[in-house]
Amino acid sequence: MTRTSEVRSARAAQPAAASEVDIARQAVDVTEKQADGFRILPAEPRSFRVMKNAVGSIDFNQNMLVQVFTPNPGKIVDTFFNVGETVTKGQTLFTIDSPDLLQAESTLLAAAGVLELQTRTLSRVRQLLKTGGGAQKDVDQATSDQQTAEGNYKAARDAVRILGKTDEEIDRIVADRKVDSILIVPSPISGQIVARNAAPGLYVQPGNAPAPYTLADLSTMWMVANVIEIDAPAYRIGQPVAVSVPAYPDEIFRGHVTTLGLNIDPTTHRQLVRSVIEDPAHKLRAGMLASFATETDGPRLSVGVPSDAVVREGDGTMTVWITADRRRFERRSVTVGIVQDGWTQIVHGLKAGELVASTGAIFLSNKFATAVAGGA
Repeated sequence: MTRTSEVRSARAAQPAAASEVDIARQAVDVTEKQADGFRILPAEPRSFRVMKNAVGSIDFNQNMLVQVFTPNPGKIVDTFFNVGETVTKGQTLFTIDSPDLLQAESTLLAAAGVLELQTRTLSRVRQLLKTGGGAQKDVDQATSDQQTAEGNYKAARDAVRILGKTDEEIDRIVADRKVDSILIVPSPISGQIVARNAAPGLYVQPGNAPAPYTLADLSTMWMVANVIEIDAPAYRIGQPVAVSVPAYPDEIFRGHVTTLGLNIDPTTHRQLVRSVIEDPAHKLRAGMLASFATETDGPRLSVGVPSDAVVREGDGTMTVWITADRRRFERRSVTVGIVQDGWTQIVHGLKAGELVASTGAIFLSNKFATAVAGGA
């Protein structure tokens, strides 16, 4: 074999990797077998929703959080529910021995006695008048006294009713001539007990904190977030939100924005955004970390490519690999926008219809980077 033949044989035996990469044109040629492993798709127009994201925390819906106080002072006799239990509207939470109720019932019994006496007196003087043994003025006076007694009795009944007794219970008190000083405190809403400070023997007064019971309707919760100042104008009341929490990573909770803060915090430069979140299964807990996304503008039609077609280079630039013949791929820098549902918006650098490598983009980028490093 001649010297020239040996050189040619040696060159033929060398790997073709160097010739597959054109550094100057930022292009990479691949074999047919390699190309078969790529997923090559055209860039296409897609609608991208304009979304904003923020983080915050879950809280009770304060509009559905009720502190249950006793309407009158007294000593707690019995309690019937503990924290975490579910109650329905009207169920008895606790009872108290109420001096006010005792006084009101005593007044009722006295008024009932006076009314009964005045009613008998009126009947007697009317009978005397019929038989000629009485005067009209006596009837008139007895009628006035009876009407006054009747008014006092009705007022006494109303006072007892205000303190929580039903008409049937009031009738029983009057019929038995026996007072019942036990005042029932019912639940004003249906919900769950989230706090309890009630205990038998504890003296309680109206409005004195802490409340004996605190109830919450947990069918909805609050998501409280503080968004950055530059995003504040994008939020509007009524916007739908999708909330996720680490405790349920595969579940999305839906709701809508209900409150926007009227000021920007001068220290953090953030604005309050509060949303009501539907939680019919009662999975959310107050204090949970949460994040939410909301669509702040209508969909925008832009060129999009699968997200795996976009490669972040070492210098931070974003690139895609385009091809015309599915064998030669050229690297092109692009400007990206919204990433959504597995697609990336290309703001600048790519036209609809151009073919891009998807699953092979990383392979091409690594191959090109290796060639550049070897050439250096």
